[in-house]
Amino acid sequence: MSNSWRALAKMARDLIVASDPEDLSRILDLWSLRLSALARLRLTNQASAECDNLFAVLNAVAVHPAHAPDMLSAYPFELSVLRARVRYWAGDVKGYIDMLAGLLVGCKANARMEGKRGKANLSMWLERAARVCLMIASQLVEMKDYHAAIKLLEPLCMQRLSPSPSGPLTASHSIHSAVGRVHLLSGNLQKAAEHFGIVASCVDAGESTVAMNTALMCSATGDWSHAEAALKKVLEHDPQNYTATNNLAVTLLAQGRVKDGIELLESAMRESPASVLVAEPFIFNLSTLYELRSSTAMDNKRELLVEVARWSGDGLKATCLKMPPN
Repeated sequence: MSNSWRALAKMARDLIVASDPEDLSRILDLWSLRLSALARLRLTNQASAECDNLFAVLNAVAVHPAHAPDMLSAYPFELSVLRARVRYWAGDVKGYIDMLAGLLVGCKANARMEGKRGKANLSMWLERAARVCLMIASQLVEMKDYHAAIKLLEPLCMQRLSPSPSGPLTASHSIHSAVGRVHLLSGNLQKAAEHFGIVASCVDAGESTVAMNTALMCSATGDWSHAEAALKKVLEHDPQNYTATNNLAVTLLAQGRVKDGIELLESAMRESPASVLVAEPFIFNLSTLYELRSSTAMDNKRELLVEVARWSGDGLKATCLKMPPN
C-alpha cells in the first residue's frame, strides 16, 4: 500500500536466501514477488538478467527425471508471464506477443484436459487464458492494431456462469466495455455504440459503468457538456472513483475551464493523496493544467513534487511531473 517496491524486492531476496532449498513452491513465489517489484521500480535490465538466470536453473532442474514432477506442480504461472515480459523490456514486441500466444495455447490445452477429467481447476485455467488474452489485446492496442485486439477480445464477450462446458452463456459487461473502447480508439463510433448498448442492457453492469461509457462516447463526438454530466453522475454513485475525476478534469479543460479542472484535481489530492499521487496520468494532467493557467506553474509543480515524494513511493516515472531536467 505504501508502494515501497525497493524494500519489497530486498525482502524477497533475503527470504529466498534464507529459505529451505527444498521448499520450491515458496522460493518460486518469492522470485515472482522480487521480479514484479523490480519491474515496478523500472529496473528492467536487472529484472531481465535475474529472470534469465532463474530460468536457466529451472530448465536444468526440470529436465532431471527425479525433480520434474515436483517442479511442474510448483511452477507459478506468474513467472511464465514475467518471462514473456522480458521480451517486451528488451524491445522485442513481436517476441513478447509470441510468448504470450504460447502461454495462451498452454492455458487452453490445460483447460480442455481439466474439462475432460471434470476437475475443479478448469475455471482457473479458463481465467488464466482470459488474462493472457487481455494482455495480448493490451499490447495490440499499444501497437495501434485495433482490429486484431477486437478480434481477440470479442470471443470473451460471452462467458459461462459456471465452469461446466454446458453451462449457460452470459454477456460480460466489462469485456463489452473494453471492446467498445477499442472501437472508439479506432474511430468506429457505430460499433462502439453497439457494445455500449449491450452493456447498458446488462442487469449487473451498474450505473457507474454505463455512465462512464456514455462519457467516453460523448467525448469522442466532442459533446463535452454531456460527457461532464455523465462523469458527475459516476461521482455521485462513487465519489472515490478517481478515474472519473481525472476524466472530468479533461472534459473541463476541453471546455476552457482550466481553473475548475485544477480545483477538481487538487480537491481529490487533498482527500486521498495515497490513491491519486501514485497515478501518473493524474499527476501529468495536473501538471499540464498548471502550465496552462499561469506563469507560476513551476512553483505549483514544485509543491506537487513534494507531495508526490511523500506519497508515491518507489517506481513512479518522474517525467509525468513535466519538470525541466536542470
